Amino acid sequence: MRIGLVCPYSFDVAGGVQFHVRDLAEWLIRQGHEVSVLAPADEDTRLPDYVVPAGRALPVRYNGSVARLNFGPVTAARVARWLDDGGFDVVHIHEPVTPSIGTLALWQAECPIVATFHSSQVRSRVMQTVYPAYRPSLEKILGRIAVSEDARRTVTTHYGGDAVVIPNGVYVDRFASAPVQPQWRGTPDRPTVAFLGRLGEPRKGLPLLLDALPAITREVPGVRLLVAGPGDQDAVRARVPAGCSVDLLGAVSDADKASLFRSADLYVAPNTGGESFGIILVEAMGAGAPVLASDLPAFRRVLDGGRGGATFANESATELAAAAVALLRDPARRADLSQAGAQRARDFDWSVVAEQVLAVYETVLLGAPEVPAGRVVRGLQSLGRGLGHGLGLGAAGRGEGERS
Repeated sequence: MRIGLVCPYSFDVAGGVQFHVRDLAEWLIRQGHEVSVLAPADEDTRLPDYVVPAGRALPVRYNGSVARLNFGPVTAARVARWLDDGGFDVVHIHEPVTPSIGTLALWQAECPIVATFHSSQVRSRVMQTVYPAYRPSLEKILGRIAVSEDARRTVTTHYGGDAVVIPNGVYVDRFASAPVQPQWRGTPDRPTVAFLGRLGEPRKGLPLLLDALPAITREVPGVRLLVAGPGDQDAVRARVPAGCSVDLLGAVSDADKASLFRSADLYVAPNTGGESFGIILVEAMGAGAPVLASDLPAFRRVLDGGRGGATFANESATELAAAAVALLRDPARRADLSQAGAQRARDFDWSVVAEQVLAVYETVLLGAPEVPAGRVVRGLQSLGRGLGHGLGLGAAGRGEGERS
């Protein structure tokens, strides 16, 4: 099967959707399928052979984060060339309503289309502005996937129709077999707590964890917090409470991320909102890390209602600290969570998840009618006007996106 995957977010910057697209592509290739991924990226970015760069991306605040998107007439021409060259049996667009190359592919593709919706959000001002430009094209989607019930609810509430829930995938064995790193491994007197996330995004919860750290340190004096992720380390360092031990690791590779999870005594996910799934929890569980997470609905589902990991009341530094202290003082409880979490992670292994995605492709191909091409020029004009108004981009919203 010839499969085209479209990622709306730039491959210059790591993110959950990018990892999902990358891992799905690699699984499909290993199964003998021909796969090409189209994604925003600078021309000089080092990319896998199967990724085609769609050009530089423009940073835009979107859904509580900074999304790096790419749109405009020049990009539309690149998308059209990729579609023509690919001769795909099916095109799989991720986040088709995000104003980026996925939208352009949705308008232009003439082969059967599958779409995956990752986000969980109320309809934004931007979406209210540009939604009329999307409505006809959404009817071209023959197979809809949502990565969680939260994402599915967004689809049914705001875009009409329904979607099958297929979660994000993880190569669990890569995390389970990662080596333990002595510098991150805790001891009974000096346990380690790990956090991983973009430092500049408050919704990832690092400020909340730092607020809880003095109370944790008072009860477990030797505790050491390991903070991994891209961002301004000086800004984080300035917020570290006096008397607390924090190691700033910066951005880490995939291999080091797995080793960090394998080495820490406890992984804490203090995210405050905007999460539709929780792939980071699955990765930590796959590595055998006991997990403590905020009780976001999406997180509770990933943790199987608390059986695969412990939770605390969202945005409560007091409850976070109490839960962390209880777990750090209870090695047996941590061992139980580690075992249950590792077993739960297997439900999200790519060997399970990708087969479900492939089944959607096959179902769509069996029943696919001829799909007419979208009206690209009119759609671009509508989207450009909507984005210019909704995002305040001015001329930038009408041309090709720029580097983040």
